[in-house]
Amino acid sequence: MINILSYTFIGVGIFFWFWGTFPLMSKRSVLFKLHSLSVADTLGSIAIVCGLLLKKTAEWPLLILAIITLAIWNTMLGYVLAYCSGEGDGNER
Repeated sequence: MINILSYTFIGVGIFFWFWGTFPLMSKRSVLFKLHSLSVADTLGSIAIVCGLLLKKTAEWPLLILAIITLAIWNTMLGYVLAYCSGEGDGNER
């Protein structure tokens, strides 16, 4: 039962990875594409790590750290990229 649940999490994670790439082919703005890609990538990566957590329970501290790091890193990277893509030289208030 654990193997089925683990492979389900990994499969859902891979699905999210591919699902996040489809908006890249649309004619929407770059920020929309970046947002959808980063959200899908984050959710997919966290789902894959959760699937690994079910299979490798002895490695839970590292896998929990990986989940937390993925959530924080991808969130902050999205904010930085959105800020840097703003118009102007960044000195406006």
